[in-house]
Amino acid sequence: MSEDRTLPDLEKMVRVFVKIRDEKADIKRKFDEESKALEDKLNTIRHALLDHCKDTGVESVRTGAGTFFRQVRARYWTSDWESMNEFILEHQAVDLLEKRVHQGNMKMFLEENPELFPAGLNVDSEYTVTVRKPK
Repeated sequence: MSEDRTLPDLEKMVRVFVKIRDEKADIKRKFDEESKALEDKLNTIRHALLDHCKDTGVESVRTGAGTFFRQVRARYWTSDWESMNEFILEHQAVDLLEKRVHQGNMKMFLEENPELFPAGLNVDSEYTVTVRKPK
């Protein structure tokens, strides 16, 4: 296969790849803008419905269009991981943590400790292609 034939095909593929990637980014940007505008409208209505519940002292309201109700949603986090880790170990409460592996830290650990490999750890590796625009 001659190099002259291969290079234009590769150049065309890279050009099309960049064009598609840019178009996809543009579509995502437009979607994000429209989605945010809709989310802002939903939040305005949510606040009005919550205000109605608060002002009238009710927890739910049934309408012909549907039922809405208010509920308490709690979120938990820590600003002191050292104390949280001590607490979890002291009370043997490891179920307070989510079950997932930190990708970057695991990669670094395995690179620094090639002789160690946790039992049950699965690895899925694949080649990827990165395309950069010319400068």
